[in-house]
Amino acid sequence: MEFVRLLLVFLHLLGMALLVGMFLVQRRAAADAPLNKGWLHVAALQLITGLALQLLAPATDQDYNAMKLGIKMLILLVIGALALVYVIRRVPAPKWLPPTLVGLVVVNVGIAVFWT
Repeated sequence: MEFVRLLLVFLHLLGMALLVGMFLVQRRAAADAPLNKGWLHVAALQLITGLALQLLAPATDQDYNAMKLGIKMLILLVIGALALVYVIRRVPAPKWLPPTLVGLVVVNVGIAVFWT
């Protein structure tokens, strides 16, 4: 069971790095480019791995702070909702969108690291 937990942690951390990478990819895109679909896919990866880690907590003797995870999930749902809206609409991504998305990612990472 510990291997499964570590694999999920690995995928969750990889997803965080991929979200930051999506910001860099989006910055290289043309000004009138739509939002990259990767934002949506990686946000889904984060949601699935985060929920799986939370559901496995009793089996792996982990104790997670429910308030912390709720706030992190809320931020992730905002990221996913913004990505979903702009990926579906296929309109040029506003200039404020990629920095906002990566800012929310950084806030989520900060909550994960500093909220003990």
